Amino acid sequence: MNWDEIEGKWKQFAAKFKAKWAKLTDDDWKLIGSKKDAPVGKLQERYGHSKEAANKEVDDYTATL
Repeated sequence: MNWDEIEGKWKQFAAKFKAKWAKLTDDDWKLIGSKKDAPVGKLQERYGHSKEAANKEVDDYTATL
């Protein structure tokens, strides 16, 4: 699934993302909204991933949806 589809159905997918990345707080998710770059940045911050690793993790996970 591509990010445009996820953006369009964000409320449906938000719970799946929250379950996947539990270290992100509700406040983080409010800031993230449905913007793809935002979860990448928060994964870097909360999990200590590099930008490339965080981007790959988001891409890999969205491909499974």
